Amino acid sequence: MQYVHGIRANLGQFSQQLLQVFFVGLTIGLQRNVVPALAEQEFGVPADSFTLLMAFIISFGFVKGAMNFIAGRMSETYGRRKVLLWGWMVAIPIPFMILYAPTWGWIVAANILLGVNQGFAWSMTVTSKIDICLPEQRGLATGFNEFAGYGGVAIAAVATGYMAAEYDPRTSLFVFGLTIIILALIAAFLLAKDTLPWARAEAAAHKAGTHVGPKPRFPEGVPDKPSVAEVFALVTYRHRTFAALSQAGCIEKFVDALVWAFFPLYFVGQGLGIVNIGWIVGIYGMVWGASQLWTGPLSDKFGRKWPIVIGMWMAGAGVAATVLVHGVFYWSLTAAFTGVGMALLYPTLIAAVSDISHPDWRGSSLGVYRFWRDTGYGIGALSIGFVADLTGNIEAGFWLTAGAMGLSGLWMLVFAEETHPRINPAE
Repeated sequence: MQYVHGIRANLGQFSQQLLQVFFVGLTIGLQRNVVPALAEQEFGVPADSFTLLMAFIISFGFVKGAMNFIAGRMSETYGRRKVLLWGWMVAIPIPFMILYAPTWGWIVAANILLGVNQGFAWSMTVTSKIDICLPEQRGLATGFNEFAGYGGVAIAAVATGYMAAEYDPRTSLFVFGLTIIILALIAAFLLAKDTLPWARAEAAAHKAGTHVGPKPRFPEGVPDKPSVAEVFALVTYRHRTFAALSQAGCIEKFVDALVWAFFPLYFVGQGLGIVNIGWIVGIYGMVWGASQLWTGPLSDKFGRKWPIVIGMWMAGAGVAATVLVHGVFYWSLTAAFTGVGMALLYPTLIAAVSDISHPDWRGSSLGVYRFWRDTGYGIGALSIGFVADLTGNIEAGFWLTAGAMGLSGLWMLVFAEETHPRINPAE
């Protein structure tokens, strides 16, 4: 069978993978608004215990990071579709654990399963799109992927806020979550195809010298079938550009950890209700998601490096501005500004990693990058919670995040090279 690359040639499967990542976003979004706001009321988490509040994000981040790495490697052995299905199966207990949770520890445990689900399911949606698209469409493909995913996050944050305000919060999360997970599992089983053959066909074309287009800047000296340790070392520290991309992915998750846990807590302290909080969090997610429809293609045209650097600095500035203004309107503006910054950097980082990853080990390299990126949830949540506890001031977490984003963007500027094969092809 001949495997033709390109979004148009594979539009049906591309659309199915968009549907899958939308479901994944809805699943994580059900915890973005209601759960943090109910930590003290429902589970007795002290309002000033910032690290304890962050525990459910810490567990999610470290588990999702590890599962990204494992899923990437497994997908090269068992295929993308099987890993996607396993991710949805693991998610089934999550709504039941939220409904019946007697303590905050159950929410932490539920987020461990959520981390497995996200690591398996979201990883496979983006890897599958990269498999079937053309190299010059990677920014577009990842932009659409993250638009659908974070659009789902935003919609779920707003929807669950309204549901929780009208009905019992836990019952609302249970009904919403279980419905989404069952629908996603059925759709994946009936409609999703395995895209690993497309990756293997691309690898064969590179080896045969029949690949059409500019030559990518694949790292030199990497064996055809590198071991897990070799890929991990390459993406983490041995290759300067890979290392810069990995650290940027890790640090940018400080922003999302802050929005997830500290935005609801901060705005409750400012006197806002759960619906207004849901809208501010939702605006951040909606702008982030929708903007990726143009930031992804932007990186296909102008390159990866500068959108990442500018995005890091914009998102950090948006976080800092949040504590300098007051009122729902101004907080909505800073949330939107932060969302644009995240949109510039987020799909572009994935596209950049894909640019310089050989298709034989692309799944593994994306898994390593996503390991560091989503471990950033755990590192960020620990750091933000610790600083807030140490100072007794929730705003300290905002300033830590803004500073980290600024320094990370500087690292990217100094040490990363442009990865787009058309703009900076291999010699």
